[in-house]
Amino acid sequence: MRVRLVHGFSLTPPTWNAVEARLPPDWDVQALEVPDGLDFVATADALAHRGGLGTWVGYSMGARLSLRLALDHPARVERLVLMSGTAGIPSGAERRTRRAADAELAHEIERDGHAPFLERWLDHRLFETLPRQSAMLDERIRGNTIPRLVHQLRALGVGSQEPLWGRLPSLEMPVLLVTGQWDRAYTDLAQQMAAAIGDRATHVVIEKAGHALHLEQPDKVAHALTTWLDDGATA
Repeated sequence: MRVRLVHGFSLTPPTWNAVEARLPPDWDVQALEVPDGLDFVATADALAHRGGLGTWVGYSMGARLSLRLALDHPARVERLVLMSGTAGIPSGAERRTRRAADAELAHEIERDGHAPFLERWLDHRLFETLPRQSAMLDERIRGNTIPRLVHQLRALGVGSQEPLWGRLPSLEMPVLLVTGQWDRAYTDLAQQMAAAIGDRATHVVIEKAGHALHLEQPDKVAHALTTWLDDGATA
């Protein structure tokens, strides 16, 4: 089994370690670094060429990139796993509002530095169920720079990407959508995405987890991945 993992905003490849360690040892698993300096579409293209053929697993920002990758490069995606993901913001006005909010966050990083920003970022309501000892703050600080985080906000944020809802029915590979029980907004989004994709989609809810479910419940996330992928391999 060939699996490629794509991290979320402010995260790094080692933040997948807890999940990766719980996957079968004979699987070819690689956590990829999201490249710097490219726009959203070019970033997905670069990941596709770097990771090659396999099952693509993305979390949050990484889920949005993996979805774009699967739509633009379907021959490289055997199966697709979207964790705490969305197909984008349909409303142009809401996208502009989100871009403005992300631009303000980028300004905070440039003004204060990335370490103070990341401290504040983890106080966001989205991460209220994520224990600080599981948040890998030191790894986030060590693995990021001011330009990298600013780029992710300005170029890779959900307000900067083209909404992909209309293209979801064209996905031909099996798709697993994974959300946390306590992340109601993204669980609702996953249900909408599953309905748009059709019978190729499966939605799994991880109990006692919020948005950062792979950091909060790596055992359950790894079990969900292994079960779904093994079932698909033997179907």
